[in-house]
Amino acid sequence: MPSEPRCVLESSDSRYPAMLLDLPGEPPRLFVRGDPDLLSESGLAVVGSRRATPYGLAVAELAAKIAVESGIAVVSGGAVGCDQAAGRCAVQRGGRNVIVLGCGADVVYPKSSASLINRTIEGGGAVISLEPWGTPPRRYAFPKRNRIIAALSRATLVCEAGMPSGTFSTAETASDLGREVLAVPGSIFAPEYRGTNYLITVGATCIVDEESLEVAISRLYGTMRYCHDAPATIVVENGASREMLRSLVAQPMRIDELASRLGESEHAVMMRLSELSAAGLVERLYDGRFAASKSMLHGLTSFGNKRP
Repeated sequence: MPSEPRCVLESSDSRYPAMLLDLPGEPPRLFVRGDPDLLSESGLAVVGSRRATPYGLAVAELAAKIAVESGIAVVSGGAVGCDQAAGRCAVQRGGRNVIVLGCGADVVYPKSSASLINRTIEGGGAVISLEPWGTPPRRYAFPKRNRIIAALSRATLVCEAGMPSGTFSTAETASDLGREVLAVPGSIFAPEYRGTNYLITVGATCIVDEESLEVAISRLYGTMRYCHDAPATIVVENGASREMLRSLVAQPMRIDELASRLGESEHAVMMRLSELSAAGLVERLYDGRFAASKSMLHGLTSFGNKRP
């Protein structure tokens, strides 16, 4: 097997990404695994919560899908949650990633990113860091990493974020550099969306559906999207199930909250959740709440009657 390409780009190097020169006190050097030339192309930063809900993960995957179909690299930190969801979707669809780490570029962190990092490099992407080879993860390195993510991207999409959120430093850098910040709104009652809702109130472009995200990317990057496939449509016939899914799309809820919202017994809610979970339409979150699944959200679910 050929050896993996590695290099160190000094700020005086002709291959040093010009977009980083916009940063006050641009980094003197970058440690790069993979293709350094990819860093000269404007990417789309996709960031969000580490403890993302299925909604946030679905947004990250949708953004990566549109980016790949528009010929744009996905830039992220490779973190658990939205970052990894976007990165995996990009490589699965034959796109290219730039992963910016808060440790040495040759250090796998988090461990769950090992496969994604390997596939990123094999797929013509790049894994980069400001830290020297072999440097373990350090808390101080992650804000610096976030600045690089924003600087390498013409736009930054915040898929899902609570308050406070590490995504704010990425969004703030993007705004300071005159780059566009995009944010996806969520329920005003769910803490998972307070960060993105806040960003929208202070000027982030509000992404309300797939079309608005596609239009924003086309406007910012001057590209046209080429769709390789059409999304499937999921049809839910049962009226009570439709109401439950509507509630869970709006925000994740616990069984007692759903029962109160729907005016049903907890037992009835549990039975219906079991059916919807078995059908792949609902997922249980780490804290015991339930949410609409990624497959349901990706399916452009129809809550109307069955089509002829």
